[in-house]
Amino acid sequence: MLKNGASGIFQGKILVKQGAQKTDGYQISQALLLDENSQFLAKPELEIYADDVKCSHGSTTGALDETALFYLRSRGVPRARAEVLLVLSFLADALEEVEDLELRLRVGERLEQWLTARAQAELG
Repeated sequence: MLKNGASGIFQGKILVKQGAQKTDGYQISQALLLDENSQFLAKPELEIYADDVKCSHGSTTGALDETALFYLRSRGVPRARAEVLLVLSFLADALEEVEDLELRLRVGERLEQWLTARAQAELG
């Protein structure tokens, strides 16, 4: 997540050496731009020296979904809260990677508290 003119850079590389047959590799970078002054640069790379592999990479960068934001706002959700909910939904896939359910819930709660506090501070 990038905001206030921040710049983010992702440079990732999957290297599959010769003889590493049956390798299955995947690389993804995802960025959420929270204002028009921020940018995200991605350079995913695959370097493969084996024949029998399954490797892929991807990168996505975007802003909050205006349709989703409108939907929440039209149901009475204040803009700051709607933005927090959309950011949390963006982070949900990453949180799902945390295997320990109790830890996942605690991290999710802390993220929500932090995002809410930041949104309230911006409102002044």
